Order: sequence, then structure tokens, then C-alpha cells
Amino acid sequence: MPKIIMGYVFQFQDAVSYEAWYNSPRNQFILDLEQRLMLNLLKPVRGRRILDIGCGMGTALQLFIDHGLDATGVEPSPYMLDIAKKKVGDRAELYRGFGEDLPFDDNSFNYACLFTSLEFAENPQKVLEEACRVTKNKLFIGILNRYSAKCFQIRVRGMFFKTVYNRARFFSIWEIKRKLHTILGDVPIAWKTVRQVPLLSGRLTHWFERSGIAQQSPFGDFSGIVVTLIPRFRTRTLPLRVRTKRTAETAPSLKQVE
Repeated sequence: MPKIIMGYVFQFQDAVSYEAWYNSPRNQFILDLEQRLMLNLLKPVRGRRILDIGCGMGTALQLFIDHGLDATGVEPSPYMLDIAKKKVGDRAELYRGFGEDLPFDDNSFNYACLFTSLEFAENPQKVLEEACRVTKNKLFIGILNRYSAKCFQIRVRGMFFKTVYNRARFFSIWEIKRKLHTILGDVPIAWKTVRQVPLLSGRLTHWFERSGIAQQSPFGDFSGIVVTLIPRFRTRTLPLRVRTKRTAETAPSLKQVE
């Protein structure tokens, strides 16, 4: 197995390759499946704020803008940010930064998403903590499923060829759920998957991939996980100040009559 290096920032050639993949007509169905899954799980309300952590070329940002959301993106790669800027223009705010240290206040966004970006983070747990910190309603996490056929294929290919995925760490649905429960406690988490039969195509495959039964399989190539954030309150003990009232002096005791 190739050695995995954490915290990879996409270089120029990576950005070029990614853009070519997304622009290929044969990959549009895959992208459509993944984006539909994200929107169905997230159910964003128009006019709300959303943060795309690891926004890459701005593909998801474009989707959010088209659905009437106030979108913001954070991305460590300047090459990917250049492509995103050309794609969304001034319709979204873009920042260069890392998911482990987001430059936003607590609860700044209604929603946040990590769309196949957690795989390349140096500290995935810290990224999830930061995502939960700046979000107040729902967080979507899209991952390449560790237990899928596609992920197995990527790993085998990495033994013989150098690809960007040699720098990635893959997760399962259960691993992400454990990380979220560690951070947030017992919060509502839902998940679905798509791309159950990636090597097949046609109308029947399209229908099957969009069916609710197929998306309940834990082995699809792309897993979408959404967590509903529940407000947590921190209690602090305050000193109680009590002012005592002055009472009338006690009457002297009467002498007993002899």
C-alpha cells in the first residue's frame, strides 16, 4: 500500500485534472447523484447562510447559489480558488484557509458542508470540531466510502500509479458517526449512499440509483451524512449575594416573680 501523507493541498496539476473530470459529460450523472443526495439530506432553506469547507473549484458553491443560499467558501489551494473565483465571481465570498482553523465566529452559518474534502485534511477531527462550532443548524459531510468497490479500486491503482488519492484518507459512515458523537454527544445523524453500481449505465441504473432502497446500502461509492446540531448551554456558577435585614433588638427577658 502507498504511504498516506496527511494534510495535502492541491497543486496546479491537481486542479487541472479535477476540472477536466468535472467538465467531462460522462461524469455529469455521478456529480448529479452526489449533489442531489446532499440537497435531499441537508434540505436548505432559501436565504440562509452556508459554508463550503474545502470548496475546491466552487462546484458546490454554484449549486448553493442556484438554490438561493448565501454561500461562502474556504479552500487552502490557491489554484482551486482561482477556478472557483472564475466560476462564481462575486456571488460568493471566498477565503483561503484550512478547515482546522476557520476564520468565523461561533454559529455564523445555518449550514456547512464538507464535500469530499475531509479525506485530505491533516486533522479530520479538528475540522469536524470547527465545522460544528461555526454552524448552528445542519452539517453535511460527503465522503468517498472506505468500504465501497470504487475505494478498493483507487487503493489498488495507487499501488502502481501516483494519483492525488495516494494523499487521501478514506472513512466509513460508522467512523464519521463516532467522530461526531465524540464532539456533539447523542445528536440526530442520518446518512445515505449513491453509486451502488458505478460500472453500469442506462435508464434502469439511473432509476435504481435514485431509489430510496438503494441509497440505504452502506456500500455505495459516495456516502452523504448529515448531522442536526442541537444547541448546548454551558452553565457557570455565580455567587449569590444576600443582604440581611436588620431586625429589632430582642426584648430583655422578664425576671421571674418570686
